[in-house]
Order: sequence, then C-alpha cells, then structure tokens
Amino acid sequence: MVWSGVETLPLVWRPFANPIFALAMVVVLPVTVAILLGAFVFRRRVRGAYFAILTQALAAAFVILLVGQQGLTGGTNGLTNIANVFGLNRYQREHQLVLYLVVVLVLGVVFLLAWQLTHSRLGKLLVAVRDGEDRVRFLGYDPATVKTIAFAFSAGVAGIAGALFVPVVGILGPADIDVVSSIMMLLAVAIGRRYSLVGAVAGALLVNVASSMLSEALADRWLYLFGALLVAVILWAPRGLAGLAADGRDALVRVLRARRSA
Repeated sequence: MVWSGVETLPLVWRPFANPIFALAMVVVLPVTVAILLGAFVFRRRVRGAYFAILTQALAAAFVILLVGQQGLTGGTNGLTNIANVFGLNRYQREHQLVLYLVVVLVLGVVFLLAWQLTHSRLGKLLVAVRDGEDRVRFLGYDPATVKTIAFAFSAGVAGIAGALFVPVVGILGPADIDVVSSIMMLLAVAIGRRYSLVGAVAGALLVNVASSMLSEALADRWLYLFGALLVAVILWAPRGLAGLAADGRDALVRVLRARRSA
C-alpha cells in the first residue's frame, strides 16, 4: 500500500500480523457478520428474490466503502503485491505447487463437511425449509434459525475461499466482491448442478478455466458470452452438467438392458 501514501501498517491491520489471529478471523469474522445479518433478515421473513437483491445491494455498498477508505484498504486497487504467505513465495515454482496442494486439501475437507451437513438431520431440515418453509414453521421448527445456520456456514466457507484466493493470486481488491463475482458463482453452480456438491465443484472448475481462456481471447466480450451461457443452461439444461451426465448414464443403461433382453 506504499503507492497510496501509506508507509506504516494502519492500526486496524496490526492484529492480523499474528498468524493465529489472522487464521481465526478468516472464519470468525464472516460467520459473525452472517449470523447478525441472517438473524435480522430471516426474522423478518425476507426470502427468495428479495433476499438475493438485499445481499447484492449490501455487497455493492461494501465495495463503495472499501473504495472510499484508501488509507485502510488501498482504495480501488486494493491490497496488491502480496508475494509471501507463511514463508511461501507465490513466484517460486515449488511454492506454487505447495499452495495448490493446500487449496486442494482444504477443498476436500470443506467438501466432506458440506456432505456431512447435507446428510445430517439439519440437512434434511434445510431441504424441508427450501421446499415448504411455512409447513416447517407449522411443525414447530423455526425456519429463521435453520437458514441463519446455513447462511453462517456458507459465510465461513467463503471466508476460507477468500483467504486461499489471496496467496494464490497475490492481490485483493473491491472488484473481487462485486456483483460480477456473485454471478460467476451462480453460473458455476447452474452449470455444474444445483443440489449437487460434486456438480458445484465441477462447475466452478469449468467456469474458472473458461473465464481465464475467454478473458484472454475476448477481453471486451467474454462477460456477454457467460451471460448467454447462463441463459442457455437455465433454458435447456436446468439440471446442469451433472444432470446431463445422469441422463446419459440412464440412457446407456436402458440400451444395455434392451440388448440383453433381445
């Protein structure tokens, strides 16, 4: 942040020089914000499109706040030239491999936690709230509490993802939390498959690879292509790639059974 006239670390950032505190805040801070926001919003029974609009509006407002606090956040450019994290230099080939393995390991752990959550009693309750919130309320459960827990869990996962994003990319700016980033995440889930953890991971990998290739080849038009892809997926493949793969597998099984019968 020296380029913006900051020669000493602002006071608010100094506790994060402690790695234990920084790693704890990666999860604690976003989860705390999600619990406070979720408890306020879900108690008022804000749901569906209204909740999506509210979260996007808050993200846009937060971007404006970050840009306006240049002395604390780096302004529009954000925090740049982050090269060393825990002794790993992102410019060295062997250290890049270590960072990659750390990301894969953390992804596996988070995947297992999410799988355990979806297959637990809380996961079944989440499905029930999704399909019939009013009926769940009449059965004696509090949908606001259930949705707040899910919201807090997703915030913790997002915090971990952001903490892994910084050492890999080496920069963090307001553009990383704008509306486009949210659309890219939704597109990844839609392409992979909703309600499928494997589909979400596959969709995220595909979207990131495609965005890197298209942004290099078509710097001024690649976002339009992604928008068209999202519309196409919603219209012709609502179950995503995982759904298409399942349909192909079922068709193959039917063909094999027909041949055996013949």
